[in-house]
Amino acid sequence: MTTPRKQQISLADTAYYHCITRCVRRAFLCGEDKHSGQSFEHRRGWIEDKLHFLTQVFAIDVCAYAVMNNHYHVVLFVDEEKAKQWSMTEVLERWHRLYKGTLLTKQYLNGDTLSEPLLDTVKATAGTLRRRLIDISWFMRYINEGVARAANQEDDCIGRFWEARFHSQALLDEAAIAACMAYVDLNPIRANIADTPETSSHTSVKLRCEQAKTGKQPSTLMPFVGNPRQDMPKGLPFDLTDYLQLIDITGRSIREDKHGFIEQSQPGILKRLNISAEHWLIITTEFRTQFHGAVGREAALSDFCEHQHLKRRQNLSHCNQLFA
Repeated sequence: MTTPRKQQISLADTAYYHCITRCVRRAFLCGEDKHSGQSFEHRRGWIEDKLHFLTQVFAIDVCAYAVMNNHYHVVLFVDEEKAKQWSMTEVLERWHRLYKGTLLTKQYLNGDTLSEPLLDTVKATAGTLRRRLIDISWFMRYINEGVARAANQEDDCIGRFWEARFHSQALLDEAAIAACMAYVDLNPIRANIADTPETSSHTSVKLRCEQAKTGKQPSTLMPFVGNPRQDMPKGLPFDLTDYLQLIDITGRSIREDKHGFIEQSQPGILKRLNISAEHWLIITTEFRTQFHGAVGREAALSDFCEHQHLKRRQNLSHCNQLFA
């Protein structure tokens, strides 16, 4: 039975979510169709470009992403406080970068004089749009609708391109965030379409590696800001060097015949999250098969279920086992 979206997303519990959208056709979303010989590689760029663009419009940051042959993964952070600080004008201007808006919102932005009842209507509209600009469903909808239209036009066909709903998982604590990001960034390695993280095209880890060479972090991705501390700026609560080292070690540990193991000394991030090397390999290579729903340690999972009025704490046994 499908879980309602409102029970999958609870900003009171976490601002981090893992989302997946899958193509329904035999023909690839990306890659090369072996039957027809036609290449769809350029479609990866469509999705990647939209992801980077939307971070400049929505109050939603991209932490990690990977565009695969028939699906894509993205880890998102919803910045509710950022949206609250926008003026009404900024909300409308951001929305107009996506859609045409209404006649009244256009008139307001043009500086036309509006009567008080019409101005109240614009204010109400802005309130609705402000909520949409922190809504993951609207974020994913913009990407998927645009890609579907372009793909249908290119394929000269009509009909559904994506599955009816995208999948989303709440990431309730640091361990879940780090594990899911590593799972997403290493998708091309597991699929055997890339040899190393830094050469895995259309992934966040490749972009981070490219920028790291110049001592920078990508402006369109949520930055790493180091270990949690007082007066901590907004960003991922890890060190970038630790994370890239963790990705490299995990990637080299993946084996087809059996689970790999980490022989070298573990990076600081893994020690701090208190996850064993054996469990880390299971989590980061089987994230979607191990967890179906919100992910985190028992206390965070209990709070999430209580706030969402869920009677059953899904994933509890796996979370207790693998995050121990």
